[in-house]
Amino acid sequence: MVGSKPFNLNLYKLTLKHASISEESINGLKISNERLEYLGDAVLGAVVAEFLFMKFPFRDEGFLTETRSRMVNREALNQIAIKIGLAKIIQNEYTGKNLNAHKSIFGDTLEALVGAVYLDRGYIFCKKFILKRIIIHFDVDDIISTTTNFKSKIIEWSQKENKEVDFKMISVNGNQRFKEFLVALYVDGESLAEGKGATKKKAEQEAAKNACEKLNIAI
Repeated sequence: MVGSKPFNLNLYKLTLKHASISEESINGLKISNERLEYLGDAVLGAVVAEFLFMKFPFRDEGFLTETRSRMVNREALNQIAIKIGLAKIIQNEYTGKNLNAHKSIFGDTLEALVGAVYLDRGYIFCKKFILKRIIIHFDVDDIISTTTNFKSKIIEWSQKENKEVDFKMISVNGNQRFKEFLVALYVDGESLAEGKGATKKKAEQEAAKNACEKLNIAI
């Protein structure tokens, strides 16, 4: 799961121990993955922040912050923990329906795993682990289109300028599994921009984004 043999196996054992089954140590501290979760949250946030900073050199701080928060939110991390098999090996007191009601355990444990990898192998190795095993599961383009609804922006512009905006499907290429949609955006009957995407919705967002850039609409 980590991609290399651990130096300190105890860190990874602790990663899987949820607070619901924690024991108290001699000094009264709970023996659980909560401290590792705290550390992993900070490291994961830093790596994602750097990833977005390098990927989008011309976007402002507000965009980067909003996109990062959508990438590292609890539900997203829960889903990744399930995908990489982490959810199956967590030690906790919940089972069946009770576990489904406490799905945040999955994301918490994923952050704890990041903390364990950081302590065990250092920042550089941990950064590679996050990029290869966590960030790879994010559809960044989809997150961005959700973060900034370009279609809404272009429609808002058209209402202010008294223009008529229309999206038209140009073509659909590919097979049943992998399709590419091509959509054109028309303003007052004239084609202004086009967009491609794996779904019609994504293609429309891409066309709207390109139109916003051509019209110098702030995004």
